[in-house]
Amino acid sequence: MHFSMEPITGPESERKCVDLLLHLRGLDGKVGESIRTGLHPELVVVPVMEILTLFTEEWNHKEYFIHMKRLFNAIATLLAEQYPEATHVLTGENLGQVSSQTLSNLGAIEMVTPLKPLRPLLGLDKTDIMSMARRLGTLKISEGPEVCDALGPAHPATVANQEWLEKSETRNGGLNQLAAKAFSLRKTIELS
Repeated sequence: MHFSMEPITGPESERKCVDLLLHLRGLDGKVGESIRTGLHPELVVVPVMEILTLFTEEWNHKEYFIHMKRLFNAIATLLAEQYPEATHVLTGENLGQVSSQTLSNLGAIEMVTPLKPLRPLLGLDKTDIMSMARRLGTLKISEGPEVCDALGPAHPATVANQEWLEKSETRNGGLNQLAAKAFSLRKTIELS
């Protein structure tokens, strides 16, 4: 699943995601075979920018990145409901690398989904992650400007307040309703 932040960012992020998935599907050996058999042949792209702008107000902007990841998890839950065998959500989160990845914020993020989180990069150093990406041939594809923080605050919250997050989401229409709205606008890209 890819969360599109167009029109704020442009199509490059989506293209990069497709290129990375196609590259991984084309790998030789056990890794490539595992990806080809385990990765769904379609990429679901969900536009989220309209929803995320609701979390740029002065009263909720500090929590923007936490709301963003909570929205992503709520949307992932909607997709998982279409696949009864889905039990987990796989993310690229790395403990402490950015504000949404503090232990407190990760806890607040995963609370919105019954899916169990899989975070294979959680305890790895950024240089180790880059080294693995280089070996897989994905580093060059993934390089470029960060676009997920286009609307983020200068000083984001690092300690989540669950009650405040829920009030903020309720004030904006409710997290489940916001996720459903974004999910209803999804598109699918064939990876073959």
